[in-house]
Amino acid sequence: MTSHLGFSGLAAMTLAAALSMTAGLAIAADNNVSADQILEALQPKPLTRGLTAAPQVDPSVKAREISFVDGLRNRKTRSLSLGEREQIAEIASTKPKIDLNIQFDYNSAEISKASLASVQELGKALSNPSLKDSTFVVAGHTDAIGGEAYNQDLSERRADTIKRYLSDRYGINGTDLITVGYGKTKPVDPNAPMDPINRRVQVVNMDSKTASK
Repeated sequence: MTSHLGFSGLAAMTLAAALSMTAGLAIAADNNVSADQILEALQPKPLTRGLTAAPQVDPSVKAREISFVDGLRNRKTRSLSLGEREQIAEIASTKPKIDLNIQFDYNSAEISKASLASVQELGKALSNPSLKDSTFVVAGHTDAIGGEAYNQDLSERRADTIKRYLSDRYGINGTDLITVGYGKTKPVDPNAPMDPINRRVQVVNMDSKTASK
């Protein structure tokens, strides 16, 4: 109960400082995305010596982050509070991620046939041994057509659909997949909130560690 309150202050500064290390790994992908592209996006990138030293994350902040993420395992998507959803987004902002243009049937949480290949490529990527034991956030987003409550519910159901597909078809442990819905609150293009580009699924590697060489 106190983790969210204690996290926001120091964590916001520390994570903002670290943002430059991983923000560039976010990639917008179309329906032709491959497992290799997804894998590349979700892999932490090594830092090379001689460059400006990376900001150091306070150990106590890191410990609270790990504790918070661990506490999300086995949680139902709809049980997450607004504060918890925002905290997930804050942590995820510094992690390797990819936006997938996964479309669903109209007014439905069923994956469209046109997007099934992308979900299958995602399953292949997350099954790769190099990502073993990682924890992933699967975040659903909608466009701005329709009411807030409706879109929130739809985004949650769509994230849950992706989780079930990955677990059932690829044997990915459900506790390693944290689902969250953001409805229409975080559009890719805020200037065109009704554009279909905003309907997407974002996948984030929450356990990434930056290696040094």
